[in-house]
Amino acid sequence: MADLIPALMFPALFALILMGLPVAYSLIAVAFGFGFMFFGQSIGIQTFRFLDSVASNYALAAIPMFIFMGAMLERSGVAERLYEVMALLFRRVSGGLGLATIAMCGLFAAGTGIVGAVEALVGLMAIPPMMAQRYSKSLISGTICAGGSLGTIIPPSIVVVIYANSANISIGKMMAGIIIPGFLMVLLFGLYIFFRARFRPEDAPPPSTAATAHSRGELVRMTLLALVPPMVLILATVGSILAGIASPTEAAGIGALGTVLLAILYRRFTWRRFYEALVETAVINTMVLLIVAGGTMFTSIFRVMSGQRMLNDWVNALEPSAGLLILLFLFIIFVLGALLDWVSVLLITIPIFIPLLNAAQIDPIWFGIMAIVVIQTSYLTPPMAPAIFYLRSVAPPEITYADMYRGVIPFILCQLLVLAIVAVFPPIGTYLPSVLVGF
Repeated sequence: MADLIPALMFPALFALILMGLPVAYSLIAVAFGFGFMFFGQSIGIQTFRFLDSVASNYALAAIPMFIFMGAMLERSGVAERLYEVMALLFRRVSGGLGLATIAMCGLFAAGTGIVGAVEALVGLMAIPPMMAQRYSKSLISGTICAGGSLGTIIPPSIVVVIYANSANISIGKMMAGIIIPGFLMVLLFGLYIFFRARFRPEDAPPPSTAATAHSRGELVRMTLLALVPPMVLILATVGSILAGIASPTEAAGIGALGTVLLAILYRRFTWRRFYEALVETAVINTMVLLIVAGGTMFTSIFRVMSGQRMLNDWVNALEPSAGLLILLFLFIIFVLGALLDWVSVLLITIPIFIPLLNAAQIDPIWFGIMAIVVIQTSYLTPPMAPAIFYLRSVAPPEITYADMYRGVIPFILCQLLVLAIVAVFPPIGTYLPSVLVGF
């Protein structure tokens, strides 16, 4: 019976969450309660050790700077300029506004790495013109929700930082691994919008012939001014990591400084905006790292109480193949992703799964890419889809929940297709990490 005690940590955790206790506090309470059963009065000292391991983790220092990048980009005028140019560049293509929205989401996700922030910001900009052009409400909803989810799969992604840190693998190689799957996902999203607009033009009517015209020279100037500075920022941030020139934390510092310079370049920098970005960074970072601390305590107590050995025994008794083990773990991540935030999902599952994956000789980078796609899919999947609740906060009343639920389904299928492709052809995710010798 004592061997089953670690397994009781999970129902205890969900009981506290269902009672309304925040996830971070639920993780800490369960870890502390079960830890007291094992350590007794010395639980305070052990808890301090777990917290110290989080506070002294150099890799986690990248998180607040990536958050600051996103917060400052929101205030720098980059998003508005990008969307205006994207809409102009795609204006003659079927589903042009939808394609501009997905392209904008992909680029902005590369500059923030924050799940949800992209969706809220782009939604505020894209919904009015798409509604004015009489786009289908389901297509509007699906496009913005799917675009917002790209923050998980486009580097630099905070999801990747947390996964790599939990799995004890290179953050740089993990970021390299998601580049091709991320590009493939953006491509599939764009193809779906394009073909839906071609075969159902009533869902994405072409722009009015009275639309504002721009000379070729003016369009080139606007494109260069809107695209080149943020692209340089993205390349400086992600490229320095992939080239082995800078650690993720150092690259995040480059990106944070770059966003301030962009705000100055676009004449949008004020000390008030800078202060607001710092406050937003502090709030989000506190939330994320409190969950990281709670998750670290939870999994550490689980392992100390022989939970890992118990899980190993169960898996060995089942004797699953490598493929079945991957499916089981991905299913668990998907279910948890419908109930918890992605930080908690990774921190609870990955430290427990990694020893079993290593024993089965499963590449943790390959598995991590599939896990990130599954988390992204759970972010979109009804009825608990966080993407829909983010959209509800910025969408007008005439866009209903039914429109949103219908709209995300085709994009979920695109994500599942990417998952299947990565599963069947592992080099799609593992090739780039294998050729990076700087890590």
